[in-house]
Formats: sequence, C-alpha cells, structure tokens
Amino acid sequence: MQKIKFNYADRQLNIKGKKEIQAFIPKVFTDENKKLKQVNYIFCSDNYLLDINKKHLNHNYYTDIITFDLSEDDNITAEIYISIDRVKENAEVLDVPFFNECLRVIIHGALHLCGYKDKTAHQKLVMRDMEDQYMDEFLQNKR
Repeated sequence: MQKIKFNYADRQLNIKGKKEIQAFIPKVFTDENKKLKQVNYIFCSDNYLLDINKKHLNHNYYTDIITFDLSEDDNITAEIYISIDRVKENAEVLDVPFFNECLRVIIHGALHLCGYKDKTAHQKLVMRDMEDQYMDEFLQNKR
C-alpha cells in the first residue's frame, strides 16, 4: 500500500518530481520516530480550503495548509489539504520557486503530524529549521 498519496479536489499539482516527493516523505516520519500508515495530500484551490477552514475550524481566512490527524493509534493516518493558489502566491511574495514552496508546505504538514507546532515564535523557528533540513536533504538527493 502506498503510504503517501496525492489527490486532487479542484486543482492539479503540476510539478516534476511528484513521485520522488511521495517516496521521500515517509523518511520524515522514520527520522522522527513515528509510525506512518497513510497520509493523503489533497491539492485544492483557495476557495475550497477556505470552505474547509470555515466549516471545520471556524476560521474565515485563507491558508496554505490544513492538516487533519485521523490516527486512532500510534500509526499516523491523516489528510492534508494544500491550496495551490496560496502556495503560488506565497512563492511569488517570498521570491522562491513554486517547487520549493510546494515542497516546504508538503514537509510542513508531515512535521505537524510528527508533533511539531508553529503557534509561538520559538515553535515557528524550530518548524522552519526542520523544514529547511528536510528540504535540503531532498534537494541534495535529487541532484
């Protein structure tokens, strides 16, 4: 059974290396000593994710990612929704390639499932450091 699946609501993820990313993400869980059963990444539009944000979290704002941990035991099962629109805009604002920003958000969702938070300034720094570490590892192996 494939542990990392990419699904599409109303947007497609059009980047090279999707299979390589899907193969890499389980390593994040292994490195963080977490058992991975399955994570479904669902790529969608801003409006699709806004609707989920309103319905499930009572938040009325755009976001790039929402992670739902559906685990019933120590084996991680989850759905991660990612707004392609938001990732594209963030990439432009940050002046980074779309691929890199997309990879960062995909890793970010995995790290949340591994227990990393990003509510405080310190937590954000730790999360960013971990994102950078895994991104660097992925990009080094891709060369």
